[in-house]
Amino acid sequence: MKILKENKEKVTIINKSKFIGIVQKIYTKDEINETLNKIREQYSDATHICYAYILDNEKKYSDNGEPTGTAGLPILNVLEKNNLNYVLAIVIRYFGGIKLGANGLVRAYSSSISEIVNNNIKEIEYGYLIKISEDYKKTNDIDYLLKDSIIMKKEFNDRITIEVIVKKDDLAKLTNINYEIIKETIL
Repeated sequence: MKILKENKEKVTIINKSKFIGIVQKIYTKDEINETLNKIREQYSDATHICYAYILDNEKKYSDNGEPTGTAGLPILNVLEKNNLNYVLAIVIRYFGGIKLGANGLVRAYSSSISEIVNNNIKEIEYGYLIKISEDYKKTNDIDYLLKDSIIMKKEFNDRITIEVIVKKDDLAKLTNINYEIIKETIL
């Protein structure tokens, strides 16, 4: 299985219709729903907002009013062809006045995503979401050890508390740091 390297967006104009392709890493259904709600609000004037996602190998797509099978399914096909998981792909369309036909729609929606996905894929790496709770005197050590990690949350109270995603191999480096594993996750 593979995952996106980074979230990306690209605008394409095809026969006066504007297609905004967006790909994002996602890890939960809540993230999918939040993202779709934000996109629907942000692009409330769009003609169509079509999407597909693969989350833990659960797959879903929506044509959002386009002819059946001409938008969401082609987007999903691009994700499947690239063996992706934990991904949400959205295409926002502003109709430009020229009908594309079924084949044209399939090409437009699939190319809107495939152009963003190309060279933006990596093998899935597994890691851990951990919670570190330490004295402030270890701040420099923690910062050094976590320089290649994904910090999710930092709190500064009587102790420094950090929620961070670390690679499996990097967990062994945290020998002198107090931490607890919250869950296994994907980088």
